[in-house]
Amino acid sequence: MGLQFGSFDSVCSTAALVICPMLGASSQGIEPSCYSRNVQIGSTLIFQPSTSFIHIIAIIMTAIMIYHIRSKYTAVGRKEIVMFFWMYMLIQFLALFLDSGVIPTSNVSYPWFAAVYSGLVSAIYCCLLINGFVGFQFAEDGTPVSLWLLRLSTLAIFGLSFFISIATFKSLASFSPSKPTALFVIYLIWPIICVVTYTLSQLILVFRTLDDRWPLGDVLFGIGFYTVAQVLLFAFSVTICNAIQHYLDGLFFFELCVLLSVMMVYKYWDSITREDLEFSVGSKAAVWEIKDPLLAGSYEDSSDAGFGANTSSVYHGGGGYGNGSQYGGNAQSMYGGPSPSLVGGLSGTQMYSGAGAGKGGYGGRGYPPNNAERY
Repeated sequence: MGLQFGSFDSVCSTAALVICPMLGASSQGIEPSCYSRNVQIGSTLIFQPSTSFIHIIAIIMTAIMIYHIRSKYTAVGRKEIVMFFWMYMLIQFLALFLDSGVIPTSNVSYPWFAAVYSGLVSAIYCCLLINGFVGFQFAEDGTPVSLWLLRLSTLAIFGLSFFISIATFKSLASFSPSKPTALFVIYLIWPIICVVTYTLSQLILVFRTLDDRWPLGDVLFGIGFYTVAQVLLFAFSVTICNAIQHYLDGLFFFELCVLLSVMMVYKYWDSITREDLEFSVGSKAAVWEIKDPLLAGSYEDSSDAGFGANTSSVYHGGGGYGNGSQYGGNAQSMYGGPSPSLVGGLSGTQMYSGAGAGKGGYGGRGYPPNNAERY
């Protein structure tokens, strides 16, 4: 049976979607012809265990991406893009309970949870679509205009999709589970429109406003993973399921490829945004302060200092602005006497001039060494 517009018969017979148990002329919904094996843990039967594992991995990876996005305090579109990832995490939480059978399809609450899931799926694509235009700065990012435009648009799509879903499941207001045309448009056609529009907008953004072309690779990888996800789910799910003896099905690879495409969305956003470290809240300026007197000798014969020759260190000048000021004079160490040096004792006089203990500084050694000291 081929794909028909407005009908989920072919789609649900191939892929085990969340909404499929609520559709069709039968009260049992549309059952897929092949699906992955179930696992029994104690007295609990877990459906789609491999897909549930991908949901858990997706939640963890999304939390990591949200953390990195929130750490880029001054990046463009930070508040807008983080909403997309919060919604994706919420969808994964809900799908984990629906796909695994923790909320059974026979439960009276399942249609409502499935309607919420359908609404979130449609809303997240709207969020992605609007994020695609943030870089064009039609409204300055992070402002109330930009944020509320995103929130209200996403909320409107969520409400519309939720109403269409629950009305289709419950046969309300001339909607019917046997003819779910509106649900077909909002659940399958709308995401494709949003993804295509987002991809084209980002290609225009990269070519017209960016000098770097490397972000194109992230866009291409993202759209590639998304396309592979759709093909594996709707075209080869049954083939994969039969080939692997029901251990996996197309839904597992669909969720995996969608996760990779979402990660490419983050990678692309991260590659086109650069944080302004000067105004970053979390950045700390490096303070270089020399506290060891052996490392803070006087700057002797400094013609480029601008304040006079033999200017001493600000931190180790003799007495601040009095005797030995940093603005000139033959300054001395704050400890009294000549400023210390790393080699040759005090100001190098012991090593280089031969003055000091004994003969010639340290044990009579000076520089240059005499003939006896050379050998």
